[in-house]
Amino acid sequence: MITDEDKERVRQASDILQIVGETVELRQRGNDFWGCCPFHHEKSPSFHVIPATGLWHCFGCGEGGDIFAYIMKRESLDFPDSIRYLADKAGIELQEERGGRRGPKRNRLIECMGEAEAFYSLQLLRGRGEGPDSGRSYLGGRGFGSDVCRRWGLGYAPGHGALVRHLREKGFSEQEMIACNAALDGRGGGARDRFFDRVIFPIHDELGRTIAMGGRVLTKGKPAVGGKYVNTSETAIFSKKKHLFAFDRAKDTMAATGTAIVCEGYTDVISMHEAGFTNTVATMGTALTMDHVKLLERFAKQRIVCMFDGDAAGQKAAERAVQYIGSTSVELLCVVLPDNQDPMEFLSAHQPSELQEILDRARPLMDFVFEKRLDGYDLSVPGRRVAAMNDMAALLAPLKGSILIDGYASQLADLLGVEVQRVKQIVSETPVKSPEQRGAARAERRPEYDARSYDEVPAYDGPYGDPVPARPSGFGSMRGLTTDEKMIKASERELLSLIATHPDVLRPQSERIASFTWTDPRYESMAWAMLATPAGSSPQDVVAAASEVVPEAPRVLSSGRLESTSAMSTEDRASFLLDMIDLWSSRREIRRIKGKLKSASCSVNDAESVELFKKATELQKHVNELSNKVSSVV
Repeated sequence: MITDEDKERVRQASDILQIVGETVELRQRGNDFWGCCPFHHEKSPSFHVIPATGLWHCFGCGEGGDIFAYIMKRESLDFPDSIRYLADKAGIELQEERGGRRGPKRNRLIECMGEAEAFYSLQLLRGRGEGPDSGRSYLGGRGFGSDVCRRWGLGYAPGHGALVRHLREKGFSEQEMIACNAALDGRGGGARDRFFDRVIFPIHDELGRTIAMGGRVLTKGKPAVGGKYVNTSETAIFSKKKHLFAFDRAKDTMAATGTAIVCEGYTDVISMHEAGFTNTVATMGTALTMDHVKLLERFAKQRIVCMFDGDAAGQKAAERAVQYIGSTSVELLCVVLPDNQDPMEFLSAHQPSELQEILDRARPLMDFVFEKRLDGYDLSVPGRRVAAMNDMAALLAPLKGSILIDGYASQLADLLGVEVQRVKQIVSETPVKSPEQRGAARAERRPEYDARSYDEVPAYDGPYGDPVPARPSGFGSMRGLTTDEKMIKASERELLSLIATHPDVLRPQSERIASFTWTDPRYESMAWAMLATPAGSSPQDVVAAASEVVPEAPRVLSSGRLESTSAMSTEDRASFLLDMIDLWSSRREIRRIKGKLKSASCSVNDAESVELFKKATELQKHVNELSNKVSSVV
């Protein structure tokens, strides 16, 4: 579990301008920075970052918040994972890692694997002897020259303790080598190299750091120990069920195209990338898992195209992937290349444009599976139709709770010549056979960090004079409110934003603020939490205080626009906003008193009525004074 202490350590170590600047071109205007929103299409900048508070907001789409909210939105992560993502970038070890694991630190394991990659790469490019020569020959035969090998960090593992000796010289302990699976425990003889006489394909996490290796055997004339390909075993930094080869290189193109391509092998992926298909990844000796699908759909928002072999193994892989159709919002498609070729073989004999034509004709995954499964049955024989029905029902069973089942049931009913209801009945009665299938359906769970609840932001002129439309986004929605009510809510948000940015300017006004009747009790809680911070507190500490009482505070506090669009001084803006809120708060109180006086005959005695009338009269005088004062400013 991530602690509040770790959360704040990560926040303090993360520069919001640097993080946002990775994908958004920002221009400084006053104290803020502006750019085009990365979350919706726009031509005029309405997205701004406030370095002092560590907040961001888009006045076009209404999104905003702190750095965690930004990473959640950009990387499609939940709140805890956004903290882990930023912790990784900052090199911070979280309490959950320190307390839940014994052994070497995570960062040391990553450094150890990075050094192993550099060693293997040097052996391939500059090594002498039969081993390195055979590695270069193998890769050259697949069209991977020295430039490709350098770009992909490909290497050669000589074995015989060479890597262990090198890592020891670099200061890594045997415990660290074994923990990241760069070496094996020699049981009394010391650590020994994990890979030997193999071409090495380094595997990186999504930040591009080395976390594992894939090794392809080169030995001829005898069986390969462990198989033709061997991957790093499960470690604290690597899981083949969660990671994908080349994901770090492919994610940007996935986001740009909305499509991910999944192959089965390292050489296939490299061939695809070198041919221009840079949104391609590969599983590593395992079937596509739900974790893989979740990882891909964070960036590929539209399609995942699986390039399966046309043989029985490819069909089996496709059938295993079917169970995820109802658990993802993206479309799962399938491509089988002619003559059962793999992508590397196809591209060696064809132009990339020919492969693109095949990808454009990718079929829905379920259509491919239906066809392959039913090809094995003679549907003219009644008994075989029954067998086919039972077989297909087992295939569809993981989707029985999905809204997609009606369409697939109709499709199967047409193919088998039976009633749709009969198909649905059989599917509903068929058990889901494996634990993996039972866990495939995504649980509906409320995120730990709810980044949704915000007020609608009213329209305004953007920082470069272009009008930016208002967009609704939920928290105390303004739909159905009058123009006056929208104005007061907007003023309250502006005041909260001003308190966050300049708390010491507003502290002397605490008594006046205490008299306000806020439109939303959460706004009042945020105001008091911020004003209760010690004098001299930084804006980031003030925002953190508001977040303690209202988790949605960062997005509310980031929505203020007067800081960037008003020519008034901070003190004048504070005075104006206080007058506005005081004005509307007093008007509400007058309406409340009038309502109570109307019911005087049944609930208010004469003395109380006189006091209420006197208070209303004083308030009305105060309202008239404030109205004149505000009008002179507006």
